[in-house]
Amino acid sequence: MSTAIAPARPVAAEDPVDTLIKSIRIPPRPSLLADLQRELAASDPSPGAISRIIASDVGMSGALLKLANSATYSRGRNAKSIEQAIMFIGINQVAALMTGLLARQAIPANSAALASFWDISTRRAQAMVFLSRRLRIGEPDVAHTFGLFCDTGLPLLMERFADYADTYAAASLEAERAFTAIEEERHATSHAAIGCLLARNWGLSGDVSWAILQHHDYGVLDDAASAPAVRSMIALSLLAEQAICKYRGLESLEWNKGGARACAYLGLAEDETAELIDELIEAFHDE
Repeated sequence: MSTAIAPARPVAAEDPVDTLIKSIRIPPRPSLLADLQRELAASDPSPGAISRIIASDVGMSGALLKLANSATYSRGRNAKSIEQAIMFIGINQVAALMTGLLARQAIPANSAALASFWDISTRRAQAMVFLSRRLRIGEPDVAHTFGLFCDTGLPLLMERFADYADTYAAASLEAERAFTAIEEERHATSHAAIGCLLARNWGLSGDVSWAILQHHDYGVLDDAASAPAVRSMIALSLLAEQAICKYRGLESLEWNKGGARACAYLGLAEDETAELIDELIEAFHDE
């Protein structure tokens, strides 16, 4: 009696893009951030519990007290404890600031091409908070988080691809095509896609993740089907980008690509836009 041997099932080939993305090192979510997010998700977050989480890390504690006693937050008061610092700044803003500090620790930007990466990211985040409050659009702490994280894919791609510095230089000088189009053409992925993946892995909000993914796709600003929070973050980031570039004496090619759409979405006239940019530049000089 013969025994028939069933043919082996063909193994589905893995998507090359998935394979590529798996080869890029995404820093795991810091345990301190997970603890902080867990407490913030409670129906009534406890300032005491949050202060204990932060106090468990000496570096975070020192950084928070320094921020609370800075000119931006102190208003003449002197925070002597973590709980006082939380009272001065507010729970949500503290969470945004701590998330940023943890990101800076977890995502080093050591290449020459990205020498000022975290300085610019921090300035963008501060500008996003200013604009969110000034225009009364969105939540300032969410705007802060997006401003800080929107380009976090850059150092991760710089670490993965030996020739990414060339790609970054070419994309930065591209006057018409999307920055991400150059990246995708050369590496089959982009810093926006990798930054979105990081944001999701770190438990950031869905709006922040989507805004990171689409922040170089300015057509989203005209798309009424896209979430207002996502469109607002992208529009505000263009204003922040223009202010940072003018402060540094540079031309913003991103503003040239999407600035008009951002102003139209935000309902800003040309003189109103110029006034906001000037206020931001003045605030940068005062730091």
